[in-house]
Amino acid sequence: MRIIPICILGSMLCSFLGDAQTAQHPVPPGLREAEKRRAPMEAPLPPQHLQVDLAQLKREADELTQLASTIPAQINQVASGQLPKNLHQDLRRIEKLAKRLRAGVSP
Repeated sequence: MRIIPICILGSMLCSFLGDAQTAQHPVPPGLREAEKRRAPMEAPLPPQHLQVDLAQLKREADELTQLASTIPAQINQVASGQLPKNLHQDLRRIEKLAKRLRAGVSP
């Protein structure tokens, strides 16, 4: 007879301790809903390789070469005290072309 009240008391104590542990570490609001709505794990899609227009890359590389060849002469003008009006534009264009070419050939 004494075993039944002890078992009941023990189960109540375990229940109380379980509630006390969850009270110490509350679950953030919405976490349970997010877990319910989580889609099943899918395999990641393979990266889409951008189709590179090789003719366009060639034209841009040629333009980059032409622009880069004009820079030393413009820098010589700067050294002699003259500022060519299109130096800033040429340098910006070189940057843009270099970025496009880098993006076109990068995996």
